[in-house]
Amino acid sequence: MSISDIAMLMLCGSISGFLAGLLGIGGGMILVPFMILVFNHLGFSQNIIVHMAIATGMATILFTTTSAIWAHHKHQSINWKLVASLSPGLVIGSLVGGSEIFEAINTSWLSLCFALFIVYTSVQMIINKKPTAGRELPGRLGLFSFGAFTGVIASLVGAGGAFITVPFMLWCNVKPHTAMASSSGLGFPIAAAATIGYMYGSWGNPNLPEGSLGFVYLPAVICIVAVSIFTAPLGAKMARKLNVAQLKRIFGVMLFLLAAFMFNESRKAFGF
Repeated sequence: MSISDIAMLMLCGSISGFLAGLLGIGGGMILVPFMILVFNHLGFSQNIIVHMAIATGMATILFTTTSAIWAHHKHQSINWKLVASLSPGLVIGSLVGGSEIFEAINTSWLSLCFALFIVYTSVQMIINKKPTAGRELPGRLGLFSFGAFTGVIASLVGAGGAFITVPFMLWCNVKPHTAMASSSGLGFPIAAAATIGYMYGSWGNPNLPEGSLGFVYLPAVICIVAVSIFTAPLGAKMARKLNVAQLKRIFGVMLFLLAAFMFNESRKAFGF
């Protein structure tokens, strides 16, 4: 990688780590478009470039969530009992999605799905609509089923799952601050299982570049993690001081630009 490639990845890593702590979003969604630019510059195969960007972004969530988890845990904000109840389903769903479904989706459709995911997330952040608390948390089977569903979806778009888990927890009468903090705890089993699934499902792919473990490109992970682990705690600290709702709206508008980029990548992959 060139100096400019490394600098771009480290800049994105610092921003994604901060946002992971501040908004509980994992940060992967903003990494993917920029990693596609870097991987294009490095000459990676177009057949796997989006897969590698998503998988590499998910691998970095392992580290950003660890840092954010510790920051939230020190303030006793995480409901660990709920995290433990949801984790088995999340792990199984993420493993299946990452190893069996992810590679089967071609680049054009994966780009389109990711672009639609960014649009959905941006709209949610702009309107900042919280679901009305309408019930209590379901039983063990209900939590497992919800976790498995969330794991599959999160593994396909390379996200930590907060876009599903936070609304679910709010709907089930979990306090907003606890829901946001607990989403960091839930992001770790999703990221760990999905990353293992990505590596297992793509092992031996002849298009993989040197330095990768399956779809995960290790040099990019190192560059991003080197800075994100320091900025994630800063984001978690700022979350208790700033008007997060207003920041979400600003970030939501920025996401529309990233969505436009991904729609363009999808257009090129479809050949029109």
